[in-house]
Amino acid sequence: MRGRPKRKRLIRFLPEINYFKPAGIPLKDLSEVILSLDEVEAIRLAELENLDQEEAANKMKISRITFQRILHQAHKKIAESLIYGKAIKMKGGEYTMPNLDGTGPQGQGPMTGRGRGRRVQAPRQGLGGTAECVCPKCGEKSPHNRGIPCTECKCSKCDTPMRGVFCR
Repeated sequence: MRGRPKRKRLIRFLPEINYFKPAGIPLKDLSEVILSLDEVEAIRLAELENLDQEEAANKMKISRITFQRILHQAHKKIAESLIYGKAIKMKGGEYTMPNLDGTGPQGQGPMTGRGRGRRVQAPRQGLGGTAECVCPKCGEKSPHNRGIPCTECKCSKCDTPMRGVFCR
């Protein structure tokens, strides 16, 4: 017998940087720990947003005990990578992410099969928690455009790809 299918978790954050590794060790010599995007969202809500488990679980549309289990798995994976010097790769997981206008994966807007046959290009989801984009070469700052990753924007002064500065 199989259990019921996993309910997809609602996440509202995609990290711009999705890989961390110990400094000074070549990537080919490292083991990897995969941190799913729903685990990243649980860490963000619990540790950065300081939400209690009930509030965070409601934001992710899951039960409190499921949130607790996801958070525990994430902490264990992070501890394993720190203690044993493993790389952390953030990808995958059972999740949905609403488009910037609140439609899409929730089954109400474009690309959900409920339209009238017109294809509407949805905005890109390369958001994250950044407030502004900064040039790593000259330090030029520009406001972050929601839906476009900072790395796809070029500096107006030196034409270098920008980097995100994260909100606190």
